[in-house]
Amino acid sequence: MTTSQPAVSTAEAVPFNKQPRDWKKIGIIVLFCALPIALLVVFTYLPFFQMCGYSFYKMKYIGTPKFIGFKNYTDIFTRPDLLATLKLSLYYMVGALIQVALALYLATVLAFKVKGGSFFKGAMFFPYLINGIAIGFIFKFFYTRGYVLDSVLQWCGFSLDNLPYWLRDQKVNNWSLVASSVWRYLGQTMILFIGAIMSIDGSLYEAAEIDGANKWQQFKHIILPGIQTILVLNIILSITGSLSAFEAPYVITSGANGTGTFFVQMDKIAHSDQKVGLASAMAVVLLVIIMICALIQKVVMNYLFRDADDGTAKARKHAQKVEKARKKALRNQNKVAVGAAPLFKNGSGAKAETAVES
Repeated sequence: MTTSQPAVSTAEAVPFNKQPRDWKKIGIIVLFCALPIALLVVFTYLPFFQMCGYSFYKMKYIGTPKFIGFKNYTDIFTRPDLLATLKLSLYYMVGALIQVALALYLATVLAFKVKGGSFFKGAMFFPYLINGIAIGFIFKFFYTRGYVLDSVLQWCGFSLDNLPYWLRDQKVNNWSLVASSVWRYLGQTMILFIGAIMSIDGSLYEAAEIDGANKWQQFKHIILPGIQTILVLNIILSITGSLSAFEAPYVITSGANGTGTFFVQMDKIAHSDQKVGLASAMAVVLLVIIMICALIQKVVMNYLFRDADDGTAKARKHAQKVEKARKKALRNQNKVAVGAAPLFKNGSGAKAETAVES
Protein backbone atom coordinates (compact mmCIF):
# COMPACT_ATOMS: atom_id res chain seq x y z
CA MET A 1 0.00 0.00 0.00
CA THR A 2 1.40 3.34 -1.02
CA THR A 3 0.55 6.70 0.37
CA SER A 4 0.79 9.91 -1.53
CA GLN A 5 2.12 13.01 0.21
CA PRO A 6 2.38 16.38 -1.43
CA ALA A 7 5.91 17.70 -1.77
CA VAL A 8 6.77 20.99 -0.17
CA SER A 9 5.49 23.77 -2.35
CA THR A 10 8.11 26.21 -3.53
CA ALA A 11 5.48 28.93 -3.36
CA GLU A 12 5.74 28.89 0.42
CA ALA A 13 9.54 29.25 0.45
CA VAL A 14 10.02 31.56 -2.53
CA PRO A 15 8.90 35.21 -2.29
CA PHE A 16 6.08 36.13 -4.62
CA ASN A 17 6.31 39.26 -6.72
CA LYS A 18 2.76 40.58 -6.68
CA GLN A 19 3.52 43.76 -8.59
CA PRO A 20 3.78 43.57 -12.37
CA ARG A 21 6.54 45.49 -14.10
CA ASP A 22 5.73 49.16 -14.54
CA TRP A 23 7.03 49.78 -18.05
CA LYS A 24 5.92 53.40 -17.92
CA LYS A 25 8.08 54.08 -14.89
CA ILE A 26 11.02 52.26 -16.49
CA GLY A 27 10.63 54.37 -19.62
CA ILE A 28 10.64 57.60 -17.58
CA ILE A 29 13.81 56.52 -15.77
CA VAL A 30 15.53 55.69 -19.05
CA LEU A 31 14.54 59.05 -20.57
CA PHE A 32 15.81 60.98 -17.54
CA CYS A 33 19.11 59.09 -17.65
CA ALA A 34 19.52 59.41 -21.43
CA LEU A 35 20.20 63.17 -21.48
CA PRO A 36 22.99 63.31 -18.85
CA ILE A 37 24.60 60.18 -20.29
CA ALA A 38 24.49 61.69 -23.77
CA LEU A 39 26.05 64.94 -22.50
CA LEU A 40 28.72 62.95 -20.66
CA VAL A 41 29.58 60.97 -23.78
CA VAL A 42 29.57 63.96 -26.14
CA PHE A 43 31.49 66.42 -23.94
CA THR A 44 33.75 64.06 -21.94
CA TYR A 45 34.41 60.66 -23.45
CA LEU A 46 34.49 61.59 -27.13
CA PRO A 47 36.88 64.56 -26.57
CA PHE A 48 39.04 62.35 -24.34
CA PHE A 49 39.44 59.64 -26.97
CA GLN A 50 40.02 62.30 -29.61
CA MET A 51 42.73 63.82 -27.42
CA CYS A 52 44.34 60.38 -27.08
CA GLY A 53 44.41 60.22 -30.88
CA TYR A 54 46.03 63.66 -31.08
CA SER A 55 48.83 62.51 -28.79
CA PHE A 56 50.27 60.36 -31.60
CA TYR A 57 50.59 63.30 -34.01
CA LYS A 58 52.81 66.32 -34.45
CA MET A 59 50.23 69.01 -35.02
CA LYS A 60 49.09 72.55 -34.42
CA TYR A 61 45.60 73.99 -34.19
CA ILE A 62 45.82 74.88 -37.88
CA GLY A 63 47.57 72.70 -40.43
CA THR A 64 47.96 69.08 -41.42
CA PRO A 65 48.87 66.70 -38.58
CA LYS A 66 51.81 64.34 -39.00
CA PHE A 67 51.76 60.89 -37.41
CA ILE A 68 54.85 60.33 -35.22
CA GLY A 69 53.78 57.40 -33.04
CA PHE A 70 55.02 57.43 -29.44
CA LYS A 71 57.56 60.23 -29.90
CA ASN A 72 55.49 62.68 -27.85
CA TYR A 73 55.43 60.23 -24.94
CA THR A 74 59.18 59.65 -25.10
CA ASP A 75 59.74 63.43 -25.13
CA ILE A 76 57.82 63.80 -21.87
CA PHE A 77 60.23 61.49 -20.03
CA THR A 78 63.40 62.70 -21.76
CA ARG A 79 63.00 66.49 -21.76
CA PRO A 80 64.56 67.93 -18.56
CA ASP A 81 62.09 70.82 -18.36
CA LEU A 82 59.10 68.47 -18.34
CA LEU A 83 60.67 66.11 -15.82
CA ALA A 84 61.36 69.08 -13.54
CA THR A 85 57.67 70.00 -13.56
CA LEU A 86 56.77 66.50 -12.43
CA LYS A 87 59.13 66.86 -9.47
CA LEU A 88 57.29 70.03 -8.43
CA SER A 89 54.25 67.89 -7.71
CA LEU A 90 56.08 66.53 -4.66
CA TYR A 91 55.82 69.97 -3.01
CA TYR A 92 52.05 69.96 -3.47
CA MET A 93 51.76 66.34 -2.32
CA VAL A 94 53.47 67.20 0.96
CA GLY A 95 51.20 70.22 1.28
CA ALA A 96 48.17 68.00 0.63
CA LEU A 97 49.13 65.65 3.47
CA ILE A 98 49.66 68.62 5.81
CA GLN A 99 46.26 69.97 4.73
CA VAL A 100 44.49 66.67 5.51
CA ALA A 101 46.22 66.39 8.89
CA LEU A 102 45.29 69.96 9.90
CA ALA A 103 41.72 69.53 8.64
CA LEU A 104 41.32 66.29 10.60
CA TYR A 105 42.63 67.93 13.80
CA LEU A 106 40.36 70.98 13.46
CA ALA A 107 37.37 68.80 12.54
CA THR A 108 37.90 66.62 15.60
CA VAL A 109 37.78 69.75 17.76
CA LEU A 110 34.93 71.60 16.01
CA ALA A 111 32.68 68.56 15.54
CA PHE A 112 31.80 68.73 19.23
CA LYS A 113 30.33 71.60 21.23
CA VAL A 114 32.89 74.41 21.25
CA LYS A 115 32.36 78.09 21.99
CA GLY A 116 32.25 79.97 18.70
CA GLY A 117 32.37 76.72 16.76
CA SER A 118 29.97 77.92 14.07
CA PHE A 119 32.03 81.07 13.52
CA PHE A 120 35.27 79.13 13.13
CA LYS A 121 33.62 76.66 10.74
CA GLY A 122 32.37 79.49 8.55
CA ALA A 123 35.68 81.37 8.70
CA MET A 124 37.67 78.26 7.72
CA PHE A 125 35.28 77.34 4.90
CA PHE A 126 35.03 80.86 3.46
CA PRO A 127 38.31 80.76 1.41
CA TYR A 128 36.98 77.78 -0.56
CA LEU A 129 34.08 79.94 -1.79
CA ILE A 130 36.43 82.56 -3.28
CA ASN A 131 37.35 82.25 -6.92
CA GLY A 132 40.79 80.75 -7.51
CA ILE A 133 41.90 83.65 -9.70
CA ALA A 134 40.99 86.14 -6.96
CA ILE A 135 42.93 84.11 -4.41
CA GLY A 136 45.90 84.17 -6.77
CA PHE A 137 45.86 87.97 -6.91
CA ILE A 138 45.43 88.17 -3.12
CA PHE A 139 48.55 86.08 -2.48
CA LYS A 140 50.46 87.81 -5.27
CA PHE A 141 50.30 91.04 -3.27
CA PHE A 142 50.57 89.19 0.03
CA TYR A 143 54.00 87.80 -0.93
CA THR A 144 55.28 90.86 -2.81
CA ARG A 145 58.44 92.39 -1.38
CA GLY A 146 57.63 94.93 1.33
CA TYR A 147 53.88 94.23 1.35
CA VAL A 148 51.64 92.37 3.78
CA LEU A 149 53.74 89.38 4.86
CA ASP A 150 56.98 91.33 5.06
CA SER A 151 55.27 94.10 7.02
CA VAL A 152 53.82 91.64 9.55
CA LEU A 153 57.20 89.96 9.99
CA GLN A 154 58.87 93.35 10.52
CA TRP A 155 56.36 94.09 13.29
CA CYS A 156 57.50 90.82 14.87
CA GLY A 157 61.13 92.04 14.88
CA PHE A 158 62.51 90.64 11.62
CA SER A 159 64.65 92.81 9.36
CA LEU A 160 63.52 93.24 5.77
CA ASP A 161 67.05 92.60 4.51
CA ASN A 162 67.06 89.19 6.16
CA LEU A 163 63.73 88.12 4.64
CA PRO A 164 63.75 86.15 1.38
CA TYR A 165 61.95 87.08 -1.81
CA TRP A 166 58.96 84.81 -1.34
CA LEU A 167 58.18 84.50 -5.07
CA ARG A 168 61.71 84.71 -6.51
CA ASP A 169 63.87 82.66 -4.18
CA GLN A 170 63.64 79.07 -5.46
CA LYS A 171 64.24 77.73 -1.96
CA VAL A 172 60.91 79.07 -0.69
CA ASN A 173 58.76 80.15 -3.66
CA ASN A 174 57.17 76.73 -4.24
CA TRP A 175 56.44 76.36 -0.54
CA SER A 176 54.80 79.79 -0.64
CA LEU A 177 52.50 78.65 -3.44
CA VAL A 178 51.73 75.41 -1.60
CA ALA A 179 50.75 77.43 1.48
CA SER A 180 48.20 79.39 -0.58
CA SER A 181 46.65 76.15 -1.82
CA VAL A 182 46.49 74.71 1.69
CA TRP A 183 44.82 77.90 2.94
CA ARG A 184 42.19 77.69 0.23
CA TYR A 185 41.21 74.01 0.45
CA LEU A 186 41.65 73.44 4.19
CA GLY A 187 38.07 74.47 4.98
CA GLN A 188 36.50 72.16 2.43
CA THR A 189 38.43 69.15 3.73
CA MET A 190 37.58 70.10 7.32
CA ILE A 191 33.83 70.36 6.62
CA LEU A 192 33.80 66.88 5.04
CA PHE A 193 35.53 65.49 8.13
CA ILE A 194 33.10 67.28 10.46
CA GLY A 195 30.10 65.78 8.67
CA ALA A 196 31.59 62.30 8.94
CA ILE A 197 32.48 62.68 12.63
CA MET A 198 29.02 64.01 13.53
CA SER A 199 27.44 60.93 11.92
CA ILE A 200 29.11 58.63 14.48
CA ASP A 201 26.78 57.38 17.20
CA GLY A 202 27.34 59.41 20.38
CA SER A 203 26.72 56.37 22.59
CA LEU A 204 30.10 54.99 21.49
CA TYR A 205 31.87 57.90 23.19
CA GLU A 206 29.85 57.38 26.37
CA ALA A 207 30.72 53.70 26.45
CA ALA A 208 34.39 54.49 25.85
CA GLU A 209 34.46 57.01 28.70
CA ILE A 210 32.87 54.44 31.03
CA ASP A 211 35.63 51.98 30.05
CA GLY A 212 38.24 54.64 30.85
CA ALA A 213 39.34 55.51 27.32
CA ASN A 214 41.05 58.88 26.94
CA LYS A 215 40.56 61.29 24.03
CA TRP A 216 43.38 59.85 21.95
CA GLN A 217 42.03 56.31 22.35
CA GLN A 218 38.55 57.51 21.39
CA PHE A 219 40.02 59.21 18.31
CA LYS A 220 42.00 56.12 17.33
CA HIS A 221 39.35 53.45 17.92
CA ILE A 222 36.09 55.33 17.28
CA ILE A 223 36.62 58.38 15.07
CA LEU A 224 39.23 57.02 12.63
CA PRO A 225 37.36 53.77 11.84
CA GLY A 226 34.09 55.72 11.62
CA ILE A 227 35.39 58.22 9.04
CA GLN A 228 37.55 55.78 7.09
CA THR A 229 35.65 56.32 3.83
CA ILE A 230 35.80 60.12 4.03
CA LEU A 231 39.46 60.02 5.08
CA VAL A 232 40.40 57.95 2.03
CA LEU A 233 38.30 60.22 -0.19
CA ASN A 234 39.95 63.40 1.12
CA ILE A 235 43.45 61.99 0.72
CA ILE A 236 42.71 60.87 -2.84
CA LEU A 237 41.20 64.26 -3.73
CA SER A 238 44.11 66.13 -2.14
CA ILE A 239 46.85 64.07 -3.78
CA THR A 240 45.24 64.04 -7.22
CA GLY A 241 44.59 67.77 -6.92
CA SER A 242 48.26 68.35 -6.09
CA LEU A 243 49.26 66.60 -9.31
CA SER A 244 47.12 69.00 -11.34
CA ALA A 245 47.96 72.25 -9.50
CA PHE A 246 47.40 75.14 -11.88
CA GLU A 247 45.71 78.30 -10.57
CA ALA A 248 48.21 79.35 -7.88
CA PRO A 249 51.42 79.08 -9.96
CA TYR A 250 49.71 80.41 -13.09
CA VAL A 251 48.22 83.53 -11.51
CA ILE A 252 50.80 84.34 -8.84
CA THR A 253 54.07 83.71 -10.69
CA SER A 254 53.02 82.75 -14.26
CA GLY A 255 55.28 79.70 -13.84
CA ALA A 256 58.45 81.81 -13.51
CA ASN A 257 61.47 81.11 -11.26
CA GLY A 258 60.97 77.37 -11.26
CA THR A 259 57.32 77.39 -10.16
CA GLY A 260 55.74 76.12 -13.39
CA THR A 261 53.90 72.92 -12.57
CA PHE A 262 53.11 70.16 -15.05
CA PHE A 263 49.71 71.70 -15.76
CA VAL A 264 51.18 75.20 -16.29
CA GLN A 265 53.79 73.81 -18.67
CA MET A 266 51.10 71.87 -20.51
CA ASP A 267 49.09 75.06 -20.99
CA LYS A 268 52.18 76.88 -22.34
CA ILE A 269 53.02 74.07 -24.77
CA ALA A 270 49.43 73.83 -26.01
CA HIS A 271 48.59 77.52 -26.42
CA SER A 272 51.87 79.48 -26.66
CA ASP A 273 53.99 76.90 -28.52
CA GLN A 274 50.94 75.32 -30.24
CA LYS A 275 52.31 71.80 -29.86
CA VAL A 276 48.91 70.20 -29.54
CA GLY A 277 50.14 66.63 -29.91
CA LEU A 278 52.71 66.94 -27.13
CA ALA A 279 50.23 68.69 -24.83
CA SER A 280 47.69 65.91 -25.45
CA ALA A 281 50.29 63.28 -24.58
CA MET A 282 51.08 65.21 -21.38
CA ALA A 283 47.38 65.17 -20.45
CA VAL A 284 47.18 61.41 -20.99
CA VAL A 285 50.33 60.82 -18.93
CA LEU A 286 48.95 63.01 -16.13
CA LEU A 287 45.71 61.02 -16.10
CA VAL A 288 47.62 57.73 -15.87
CA ILE A 289 49.77 59.08 -13.01
CA ILE A 290 46.67 60.24 -11.13
CA MET A 291 44.99 56.85 -11.55
CA ILE A 292 48.12 55.02 -10.34
CA CYS A 293 48.42 57.31 -7.31
CA ALA A 294 44.73 56.83 -6.47
CA LEU A 295 45.13 53.05 -6.71
CA ILE A 296 48.23 53.06 -4.49
CA GLN A 297 46.46 55.23 -1.92
CA LYS A 298 43.47 52.90 -1.90
CA VAL A 299 45.67 49.84 -1.31
CA VAL A 300 47.70 51.58 1.41
CA MET A 301 44.61 52.85 3.24
CA ASN A 302 42.95 49.41 3.09
CA TYR A 303 46.11 47.94 4.61
CA LEU A 304 46.30 50.55 7.36
CA PHE A 305 42.61 50.11 8.25
CA ARG A 306 42.55 46.34 7.86
CA ASP A 307 41.76 45.89 11.58
CA ALA A 308 39.62 49.00 11.96
CA ASP A 309 36.25 47.32 11.41
CA ASP A 310 33.22 48.08 13.54
CA GLY A 311 31.52 44.85 12.45
CA THR A 312 29.52 46.28 9.56
CA ALA A 313 31.70 44.80 6.84
CA LYS A 314 31.75 41.37 8.48
CA ALA A 315 27.97 41.43 8.91
CA ARG A 316 27.54 42.42 5.26
CA LYS A 317 29.75 39.54 4.09
CA HIS A 318 27.90 37.10 6.34
CA ALA A 319 24.54 38.29 4.97
CA GLN A 320 25.81 37.81 1.41
CA LYS A 321 26.92 34.26 2.20
CA VAL A 322 23.55 33.47 3.78
CA GLU A 323 21.68 34.87 0.77
CA LYS A 324 23.88 32.91 -1.62
CA ALA A 325 23.27 29.69 0.33
CA ARG A 326 19.52 30.38 0.36
CA LYS A 327 19.39 30.83 -3.40
CA LYS A 328 21.46 27.68 -3.93
CA ALA A 329 19.09 25.68 -1.72
CA LEU A 330 16.08 27.01 -3.64
CA ARG A 331 17.67 26.00 -6.95
CA ASN A 332 18.31 22.51 -5.65
CA GLN A 333 14.72 22.32 -4.38
CA ASN A 334 13.44 23.38 -7.81
CA LYS A 335 15.44 20.58 -9.45
CA VAL A 336 14.03 17.94 -7.09
CA ALA A 337 10.44 19.14 -7.09
CA VAL A 338 8.37 18.28 -10.16
CA GLY A 339 6.94 21.35 -11.83
CA ALA A 340 8.58 23.71 -9.36
CA ALA A 341 7.70 27.38 -9.52
CA PRO A 342 10.29 29.97 -10.66
CA LEU A 343 12.19 32.03 -8.10
CA PHE A 344 10.02 35.09 -8.68
CA LYS A 345 6.67 34.92 -10.48
CA ASN A 346 5.29 37.95 -12.20
CA GLY A 347 1.89 39.03 -10.98
CA SER A 348 -0.07 37.14 -13.59
CA GLY A 349 -2.13 35.18 -11.08
CA ALA A 350 -0.47 31.85 -11.86
CA LYS A 351 -0.55 29.33 -9.01
CA ALA A 352 2.39 27.27 -7.89
CA GLU A 353 2.20 23.63 -8.86
CA THR A 354 2.74 20.92 -6.30
CA ALA A 355 4.38 17.62 -7.01
CA VAL A 356 2.76 14.40 -5.81
CA GLU A 357 4.73 11.23 -5.21
CA SER A 358 3.11 7.84 -5.09
